[in-house]
Amino acid sequence: MRSLSLSRRRALRAGATLTAATLCATLLAACGSSGDSTAAAEDGKPVSLTFWGWAKGTKEVVDAFNASHPNTRVAFEEIPAGNAGGYAKLSNAVKAGNAPDVFNVEYPQLPDFVSQGAVQDISKLVGADLKAKYLPQATELTSFGGRTWALPLDSAPQAFYYRKDLFEKAGITVPKTWEEFRTAAQKLKAANPETRIATFFPDDPTIFEALAWQNGARLFSTAGEAWKSNLTGPESRKVAAYWQQLVDEDLVRVQPSFSQQWTASLQKGETAGYVGASWGAGVLKSNLGTTPDINGKWAVAQLPGWDGAPASGMLGGTTFAVSKGSKKAKAAVEFATWATTTPEGIRARIASGTSSSYPAATELIPVAKQAFNTDFYGGQDIYAVYAEAAKSIRPGWTWGPAMGVTNGTLKDSFGKVAGKTGTIDNALAAAQQTTLAEFKKRGLKVAQ
Repeated sequence: MRSLSLSRRRALRAGATLTAATLCATLLAACGSSGDSTAAAEDGKPVSLTFWGWAKGTKEVVDAFNASHPNTRVAFEEIPAGNAGGYAKLSNAVKAGNAPDVFNVEYPQLPDFVSQGAVQDISKLVGADLKAKYLPQATELTSFGGRTWALPLDSAPQAFYYRKDLFEKAGITVPKTWEEFRTAAQKLKAANPETRIATFFPDDPTIFEALAWQNGARLFSTAGEAWKSNLTGPESRKVAAYWQQLVDEDLVRVQPSFSQQWTASLQKGETAGYVGASWGAGVLKSNLGTTPDINGKWAVAQLPGWDGAPASGMLGGTTFAVSKGSKKAKAAVEFATWATTTPEGIRARIASGTSSSYPAATELIPVAKQAFNTDFYGGQDIYAVYAEAAKSIRPGWTWGPAMGVTNGTLKDSFGKVAGKTGTIDNALAAAQQTTLAEFKKRGLKVAQ
């Protein structure tokens, strides 16, 4: 991956600082918390850390860390994925005062955890040299008000996965624009009436949000000390209308994400593509790698764009945050730093064979590339695709402070799309309303 110019990095960081300065003022009193608690081995005994997470390859990372760090012992507990119950478990643990020292939280949920006062300000433990290791678009999402609240693990640029043989059989090439994508979907369905080009996931609004991000939407922003929610802006509504048309014309499947139903459709060749992110390569390989006659037939391409120019959002992406009650912030940050910035850390995660994480620490991309076996993708250099996508992630994105409520409404409303009793546009309008109501409920200032 080619490095961003120094001036570009500075511009990105400056923009992040300006946005974050107003952001911090509206994240309640949490921005006043301190991250200067430290840990040191006492009486020669190792420091013991508790860590909760769910990302693929995490256990292997913890095992490798423990094997090479005799003065720090990490006790890992695997919890359900965030939106599958993990965040509720974490929130309850914070309220009960028995949260782990360090835990994984995805970028969209980090502002919510900060606003709840659930994580520590770790700025004093994260120097400029460490921050410079990460992709600027990733550090934008972990720093508010000039303060650092987490360390980024991956940057999760968007990508399109597709079955080469099914595309070739239908006489279609990989679409570079969304207009070409719809044409390809029509040709694929005509060639095989049982096959669709991709899936609309009614249970996962983050995919839609990433697509809106790619189109230049800014769902959330700040004006002074006030929050602005703009879920129904023209950029997001354009994406909504496009996918609604695909659903209405039966050009995509409507199935729950990563469900048995979805996996079966991939195995049978009834779904020939997947709009996902860099971590999706590991998901497909894990779910389909043992399916006869599929190995080597999947490939990865850049996500189609609206005008043909490279553009990407970020779909998911994970961070390491230190809980507010931990007295071992220094050791927790040392562990998170090792897990996110060292060749040993990223190699342990990816060598498990289940993770295709694209490191936020850009110097580790060659390590990740070597560690992930791409036989399932015919030996393709998939990390070269991710590198190009990562460069085109639009900077300046801000997640809202109540994404649990926002996404909860979107998920409920997207369910009506699946049942043909509602539309994606209706879902955006409903989420806009409940989000603003939640802002006011929390005492946040709201910009008109």
